[in-house]
Amino acid sequence: MSTIQSRAIQIDQHGGPEQLKLVTVSVGDPGPGEIRIRHKAVGLNFIDVYQRSGLYPNAMPLQLGMEASGIVEAVGAGVTHLQVGDRAAYASQPPGAYCDVRVMPAKCVCKLPDAISFDTGAAMMLKGLTAQYLLKKTLPQGGLNPGDFVLFHAAAGGVGLIACQWARALGLHLIGTAGSEEKCALALANGAYAAINYAADDFAVRVKEITAGKGVKAVYDSVGKDTWDKSLDCLAPFGLMASFGNASGPVAPFAPGILGAKGSLYVTRQTLFTHIATRESTQAMADDLFDVVGSGKVAIHIAQRYALEDVQQAHRDLEARKTTGCSILTL
Repeated sequence: MSTIQSRAIQIDQHGGPEQLKLVTVSVGDPGPGEIRIRHKAVGLNFIDVYQRSGLYPNAMPLQLGMEASGIVEAVGAGVTHLQVGDRAAYASQPPGAYCDVRVMPAKCVCKLPDAISFDTGAAMMLKGLTAQYLLKKTLPQGGLNPGDFVLFHAAAGGVGLIACQWARALGLHLIGTAGSEEKCALALANGAYAAINYAADDFAVRVKEITAGKGVKAVYDSVGKDTWDKSLDCLAPFGLMASFGNASGPVAPFAPGILGAKGSLYVTRQTLFTHIATRESTQAMADDLFDVVGSGKVAIHIAQRYALEDVQQAHRDLEARKTTGCSILTL
């Protein structure tokens, strides 16, 4: 039995960024179905903020982090898809990626193609797999076809910039929203059909103008409370409202009857971890992501890099909407 010392970021109670503390932890050998991985880079995501704040409560103490890349150091019994020395990347439960080394379930860890760097691998797994299940699996009646309009909130964020590019590759007309002219320009540069600065314009009015009054077939919304009501007004009849985050706070309860009045709409609340619940589905989705990134159709934009010990500032910037694209912690 070997024991390795690792730096890690933990919280002892829910709260603000000041709760994030750098500690040293002992890491042992992997058990059945597990691996030990030494990280090269760690991804930063809004779900980390939700877990830190308590919106998504967890038992304490909690080591945060949901995605990373690195080298497989040890493989437990029953793991056949990874070997010691493999380059690997993952988005995975349980949290714990904010560290140098960890033991974790192997199920959601995928071999990282040689053509994709560790930094890119750490930045793209959770956000890229999210864009994959939204555009490929979270679909309105009749699916999505080239030329169809969709609305994507927070289009200049990590998931958003991947979705802008991937939607363009699929022939979709993605209308993106963002909170500044600079972020709108970034969405357009990455393939958005149109971009709306919701700080200056009523996005529901603009969507109707852009779609000649028809509305969009689907809305993909990680913002939550602030965008929910107007998003429903953007949908064409039988349209799909797909919620996958709560950056502005959770959506308030609503009466299902309004869905009928607004055009027999569909509503779904999605989470990545349902989609990657099996080794097979994780690998299939990752292969799709690796292919589209490897082809050059989707570039992963890492706009912010922070040292592990600067994680408090990383969380402050993320919550203050100061970031664009992807952010990583460097080790």
